[in-house]
Amino acid sequence: MTRIVLVRHAPTPETGSKLTGRLPGVGLGPAGEELARAAATALADSSPRAIVTSPVQRCVETAAIIAEHHRVDPEVDPGFEEVDFGRWQGRTLASLRKLKAWRAVQLAPSRFRFPDGESFVEVQARATDALERLANRSGTVIVCSHADVIKLIISHHLGQPLDAFQRIGIAPASISVLDLEPGLPARVLAVNGRSLP
Repeated sequence: MTRIVLVRHAPTPETGSKLTGRLPGVGLGPAGEELARAAATALADSSPRAIVTSPVQRCVETAAIIAEHHRVDPEVDPGFEEVDFGRWQGRTLASLRKLKAWRAVQLAPSRFRFPDGESFVEVQARATDALERLANRSGTVIVCSHADVIKLIISHHLGQPLDAFQRIGIAPASISVLDLEPGLPARVLAVNGRSLP
């Protein structure tokens, strides 16, 4: 059995106001570092066999802070990378909410593709494939990723239609947990918490 601990990256100064996506040079500020340290403390006794991270800077920094409590070097896995938001990347959320397409992102995400970017269907497929590769390791694996990626993973393992994934809330530096066992459905043990169940 593999226990997967999904950690959303700690916040950057732009979190909640801008769709930074995969832009380089967007790191954690002091508030983000503080929240990452709180998540690291909550996971201090988890004894992970591996810590895996999205290649995006804010995840790499969060994973490095978590790894300070363990003798494990974080591994980068592009399967857990942020959504490719295409031409929407770098825009403010206030400007995006004015677009007609924003409604599709919220109500019919299974039919939406970001302009010159990915679809949510593609993101869910690559993230769940990456998670299945980790299921071959026994013990605990910490995965540092992004809100939409984590929501899509959880939604998949709850058996929800993709169009329901936006109903899940994943806060910065939050902890979600699921158990994967070969031949059995995944068990979702915690969503959007601040500690291990």
